[in-house]
Amino acid sequence: MSTNTPKLLDIVALTIDLPEYNLLRGQVGTVVELLANGTAFEVEFSDRNGQTYESVGLRPEQIMVLHFEPASPSSVTEMVTA
Repeated sequence: MSTNTPKLLDIVALTIDLPEYNLLRGQVGTVVELLANGTAFEVEFSDRNGQTYESVGLRPEQIMVLHFEPASPSSVTEMVTA
């Protein structure tokens, strides 16, 4: 699971809807702070102009790290089974 554990400045996507914040599953944000000794994360959601429209503390199961590099077969297996 280490490849899918969010780190500071990781790009993540929501895995759930958060209607109380007007955020939907799939929206993309950036981890801007580690909370509760790394067991939660402050994620900032910004528009195309870089203006933040929401910043929310989230648990690991509410987000997934997005990967932008080609994955090796072993890393894909690790991500899927994590």
